[in-house]
Amino acid sequence: MTVFAKIIAGSIPSHKVYEDEHVLAFLDVGPLSRGHTLVIPKEPAVTLDELSDEAAAAIGRVLPRICRAVKNVTGCAGYNILQNNGSIAHQVVMHVHFHIIPKTSSADGLGITWPTKPIDHDDAKKLAEALRAATVAPHAASG
Repeated sequence: MTVFAKIIAGSIPSHKVYEDEHVLAFLDVGPLSRGHTLVIPKEPAVTLDELSDEAAAAIGRVLPRICRAVKNVTGCAGYNILQNNGSIAHQVVMHVHFHIIPKTSSADGLGITWPTKPIDHDDAKKLAEALRAATVAPHAASG
């Protein structure tokens, strides 16, 4: 059972920001900046691609509302949304979660680098075709 499952179950306390039938949002206990909030589905799924359409839609409905609240309450100039999938992508808690990380200055919040590379257009054409072919019907909740 993940720490987030324990928070959902109420066996670990949290500073709740929002809760409904499908979604829970709470302050991160190791914030990168004041107001750093985690938004999680109550449905247990490790990565975003494993999440049911219903749970994903529920996150999509409330994420902008929580972002507005974080922005209005903290007065931040901007914010990052961070969502990692798999340990190779820096996911630590193996339960889908979105970070809302307020930025009040360039010195606080999330710091990132973006090492871009030039695109290979021949490969990109083949890749796009393969991705289009692999796009499947909506993912249903399992169980």
